[in-house]
Amino acid sequence: MLAKRLGKEFVDADEYLEQKEGKTVKDIFAEGGEKLFREIETQIIAELCQSDNRVVATGGGAILREENVKTLKKSGIIILLEADTDTIYKRIHRDTTTEQRRPSLTNRNAYEEIEYLLEYRRPLYDRTADFVINTTSMSTIDAANKIITFLHNHVMDLKE
Repeated sequence: MLAKRLGKEFVDADEYLEQKEGKTVKDIFAEGGEKLFREIETQIIAELCQSDNRVVATGGGAILREENVKTLKKSGIIILLEADTDTIYKRIHRDTTTEQRRPSLTNRNAYEEIEYLLEYRRPLYDRTADFVINTTSMSTIDAANKIITFLHNHVMDLKE
């Protein structure tokens, strides 16, 4: 929705990665673990950030590599869409493709994994994000409006 309102292309980095590799993220993890996935993800982010006319959605772990953070910051503004554990859990489980496409990153159940990853990544998210929106009880329209307001107030050459 945001990309459309800004007249930009939208790319989900994980979907792009899966199309380019011809495998799901889960398959890549099975082949080479998180290390292989993060290497491919870094290449994909670098590729996607070569265009300045895109809104790129990355997975939550993209910020684990400083190289990705530098690439993303250099090419644009980083907006963190956050939500509480319950909301993330419900959103993930509403997506019928999650189980086939997404690997478990810990030995915890899904809910505990979300809690753990949020806590572990929180300092990285806080240090990396240029703007944070808590989407726990926010509609997509309201989130897009808040982002557009932020961009209008902080980016001089934004044209809608």
